[in-house]
Amino acid sequence: MALAWGIGGVVLLFGRAIWRMTGIAAQLDVSALGSWQCVFGVVWLGFMAYSEGYRAFQLHFAPRVVKRALWLSRARRPWLSLLAPMFCMGLVHASRKRLVVSWSILLLIIALIIGVRKLSQPWRGLVDIGVVIGLAWGVVAILAFAVQALRGRPIPGDLDLP
Repeated sequence: MALAWGIGGVVLLFGRAIWRMTGIAAQLDVSALGSWQCVFGVVWLGFMAYSEGYRAFQLHFAPRVVKRALWLSRARRPWLSLLAPMFCMGLVHASRKRLVVSWSILLLIIALIIGVRKLSQPWRGLVDIGVVIGLAWGVVAILAFAVQALRGRPIPGDLDLP
């Protein structure tokens, strides 16, 4: 149960963000973009796919989410099971370093969300498309690692437990 709640909770959280940002990005009128906006869009999409999707999610976050969910499913700690998505994201019951990094990233993301909401179109749509690409890559990576784990294959990375 903790395995499904941990992984499912993280995927649902990201899925909700993808859904909301896709709606905003869909308002973008691509035909009205200027040259610099097109260049920014292409560079931004590539940057977000590589940095957020591949480097952050696929190499670090996704394997840790799945590995921590597997550990939690075996540990049978009810209080952590209730907080399984937060546990899987390294926001509770983690090493000091992991807690500092995870909470810092979360606060930075919140600040960026507040800032991006103030952007007007087409800039907000362009930024949101890049974030959607990165988050979608992350969801696919989490699900791929979950399938890999269910097949008994090892998951790379550390648990970062206290």
